[in-house]
Amino acid sequence: MKRFAGKHVLVTGGARGIGLGIAQAFGREGARVTLFDVHQENLDAARASVTTAGADEVETALVDVTDRARVFTEVEAADTRAPLEVLVNNAGIAEEEGFLDVSEESWKRILDVNLTGMFHVAQAACRYMAPRRRGVILNMASKNGLDGEVGYAHYNASKGGVVMLTKTMALELAHTGIRVNAVAPGYLQTPMSMEIDSPEFVRGFVDRYIPAGRPGTIEDVTGLFLFLASDEARWTTGQVFVIDGGQLAGQKPGKELLDRLGPRS
Repeated sequence: MKRFAGKHVLVTGGARGIGLGIAQAFGREGARVTLFDVHQENLDAARASVTTAGADEVETALVDVTDRARVFTEVEAADTRAPLEVLVNNAGIAEEEGFLDVSEESWKRILDVNLTGMFHVAQAACRYMAPRRRGVILNMASKNGLDGEVGYAHYNASKGGVVMLTKTMALELAHTGIRVNAVAPGYLQTPMSMEIDSPEFVRGFVDRYIPAGRPGTIEDVTGLFLFLASDEARWTTGQVFVIDGGQLAGQKPGKELLDRLGPRS
């Protein structure tokens, strides 16, 4: 049986990368999917791929999450088509800049999309979910919201904000039956990360920081979203789930130490 057969799932930033992967995963589970994104061409391609994955129905809307009026209009339209049951609040952007070089414009743009935009969509969706006394909100956080990274002051700050927004929403909405959790991926190879990082950087980053020995993939993360949105996680709210190949577990051991501590003959 498909776990989300007929259930309406809204995915923001759903036209490519991790958002698209999540939408496809819900599609394979029979969900009715609505995608918000700012790129019409990507939305058209995403509609086809999520439909092919097995979604009950796929709708798309051209939405900039920083435009509060547009967000509220399109969330209302989505809920009118079918009651929203799951929101995957995924839309986000990143840019690598040294702290002293971050402009006010750049700072504001990343905070507006990654944090304020998330607030807009969540508030709009919850106004429909709360009277029905059910719903699931899954916010896209990041390992960077829990552990800083050089070159990403604005991104790190935005994702730290997502963590606290998630916890506060969970506390305030629990009595309405809405569950709110966040997923905090570590280093994933996505279209966004590949636009920023060279293959040489990725190899060096993995060697230095990730005990699992490889960067994450979109497929490594999608199953967690399905679980958290399902009834199996019905008593789970206000949590931040890190999925990072062991990066935040502690200092990655070097080869010499591993050899020293390795299996004895």
